[in-house]
Amino acid sequence: MSEGSMPVLGRLTRLSPRDVWPHEAHSFTPWLLNNVDVLSDLLGMDLALEVAEHPVGGFSLDLMGRDETTGEVVIVENQLETSDHGHLGQILTYAAGTDPTTIVWVAASFRAEHRAAIDWLNARTDENTRFFGVELGVVRIGQSDPAPSFRLVAQPNDWEKTVRAATSQAEATGIQVLYRSFWSRWLDLLQADRPGWSRSRGAPRASWFNMTAGIAGATYCTAFTKRGLSSQLILESPEADVNLARFQALKANQSEMEQVYGLPLAWEELPGRKSSRVADYLSDADVSAEENWDQYLDWLLDRQTASGRPWRQSGACHHPDRSF
Repeated sequence: MSEGSMPVLGRLTRLSPRDVWPHEAHSFTPWLLNNVDVLSDLLGMDLALEVAEHPVGGFSLDLMGRDETTGEVVIVENQLETSDHGHLGQILTYAAGTDPTTIVWVAASFRAEHRAAIDWLNARTDENTRFFGVELGVVRIGQSDPAPSFRLVAQPNDWEKTVRAATSQAEATGIQVLYRSFWSRWLDLLQADRPGWSRSRGAPRASWFNMTAGIAGATYCTAFTKRGLSSQLILESPEADVNLARFQALKANQSEMEQVYGLPLAWEELPGRKSSRVADYLSDADVSAEENWDQYLDWLLDRQTASGRPWRQSGACHHPDRSF
């Protein structure tokens, strides 16, 4: 563009979601299942949606999965029309039947009374229950392909929930307080050095912290265990046979994998359990040794960085942000 000339800009137009997804169950729900990153980015979570049309009594919940960082259950109910009382009732029924932490209602638009209902639910529940209202839109510029445009119209009041959580901090054990403090430091490090690894905005009180591996049924995990601090790849598809087959395929190339990784690994099939894992351990690491946290964090970052290499090379995992 020459100096002084006017830029040529396209016009943004909005489409009806029905123009793109004619049927909620047959077109939109499968699309969201395969494009969960759009919702993950909006909510600031690493979501793994695993089940579509999950039965709850005589009804079917659109989508169910979990927050990969915390392992908490997430449910999603979709509506390609304006929000209505029927779907609000369904969401509460599904929540009662699945005990989720995060409840997401996606609709083409929200009535004011339904936004108020979500706000009321968030105000009346503790920090372990979160309701979100997500407005679904579709946009395009000129003749470009349609693009999803998700917008949060109702969400938890983070400040209020944080205050409420702080007042109940006494209910947390001393070790849970330490875990949350350590994982908060880990999150800060990730946001500074590896921002693509986790979308999580909050640290768990558990002994472990999960991150997406870029493929369904696989998770990168960092955890304090009886053996010390661990850096893991966990194979945890809902189907045990799938996990075992993946584990055996990886182990068949153990020497090549460990050469790429740079160190020997612990290959843990975990007989009798659904999942399998491959891990590295920093022996005797204890979360209560706060003076060693800097060392622990450096070790985790180094080992998790290294862990992406053999799995990416094998095709087992292909997280786009673990390209080192």
